[in-house]
Amino acid sequence: MSGIDDQLGRAFVCRRCDSHGARVERVAVSGTGISRLFEIQPYRYAFASCLNCGFTEVFDLKTLEGRDDVGTVLEVLFAD
Repeated sequence: MSGIDDQLGRAFVCRRCDSHGARVERVAVSGTGISRLFEIQPYRYAFASCLNCGFTEVFDLKTLEGRDDVGTVLEVLFAD
């Protein structure tokens, strides 16, 4: 897990059962049009699931990481 994932997992407070801690998984999805055609996945999200009850919240990684589209493009081009 990255630093953001660790921080999110530790800071998570469940809105359903009020317990602390979450398991964090990342998901990347494509949009419509050309990104879908070339299977480019510019939209990245973190799913934080409560360790107690499983309630899950979705967070936009672009907002959490403060990254711009240039970083996303570079990641797509140079990712392994």
